[in-house]
Amino acid sequence: MEKSSAKLLTIVFSEDLTQIYAFFNDFYRKFPLMKLRLSLIFLLLSLACDNDPTNRNPFLQEVGFRFDLNLNLPLYSNLNNIGNPVYVDNAAVGTRGAFVMKTGLDTFLAFEASCPNHAPNNCSTMTIDGQNVQCACEDFTYSLFTGQLFDRPEDGNRYYDLLFYRATLSGNSVIISN
Repeated sequence: MEKSSAKLLTIVFSEDLTQIYAFFNDFYRKFPLMKLRLSLIFLLLSLACDNDPTNRNPFLQEVGFRFDLNLNLPLYSNLNNIGNPVYVDNAAVGTRGAFVMKTGLDTFLAFEASCPNHAPNNCSTMTIDGQNVQCACEDFTYSLFTGQLFDRPEDGNRYYDLLFYRATLSGNSVIISN
């Protein structure tokens, strides 16, 4: 294999394309499985790319942010108990803020506070109702454990679940980001 590497370096630096082609042709003849493997890898990589925008929510923009919630502060102390949601009303967080809830010992979920089924307006900021949130515009109710819309209408229209944000525990802070 050392001879092949040295030969390849010599060919590459000589910049003769016919020699490079001959080298790879000889290489693939000697190692037919390598050609098959490289072809399969290329095929898998090309199939793995997806440009389908149908999963995106047309009503909510993808806003980039990072916000720390200090669990020692009284404002966020409810997040020390499982199942107690907190509304983060901050202009630097999402479109209309975010709902954050502790769902396990070290697990937190965060969702956009604007209703995902219409453009943000004066009634689109949802309110907490136990472990759910409710939109005042259409009376849609969403679970803060799953982000799913309860009682999805069967009228043929597409309805969206809550927009998920990343939430991680770091020391005594919960970091929400998108």
